[in-house]
Amino acid sequence: MRVWRHFHRVPIRVLRISKRRSIVRIKRQMLKVKIALAQEKVETKAMLSIYKRYTKRDASAEEMRIANKQFVDILKGLGIGVFAILPFAPITIPIMIKIGRMVGVEILPSSFVSDKKPPK
Repeated sequence: MRVWRHFHRVPIRVLRISKRRSIVRIKRQMLKVKIALAQEKVETKAMLSIYKRYTKRDASAEEMRIANKQFVDILKGLGIGVFAILPFAPITIPIMIKIGRMVGVEILPSSFVSDKKPPK
């Protein structure tokens, strides 16, 4: 009888462990997204302050280059956002990212790219 209980409980234990593992993986991914969004928020605030100083002719060319780069990142995020509302977005967005990298175009904002290598 004890042997039967042991074999009976093993699949339940495996299911619990795999469920816990998937929950931890999802939490890690959500934390990565949260960190990337926080970084985008800080960079966007800096961009707006640079543009404000530019209107008063106080911004340097290097600061404007940084601000324009962040503006392009915002446009990339908006472009991905359009595809996020379409049906089958969990399938189409990763395919678009993969195809974009194959042709040499990075469609994700810079804070969402884990490796900071330029596209090939």
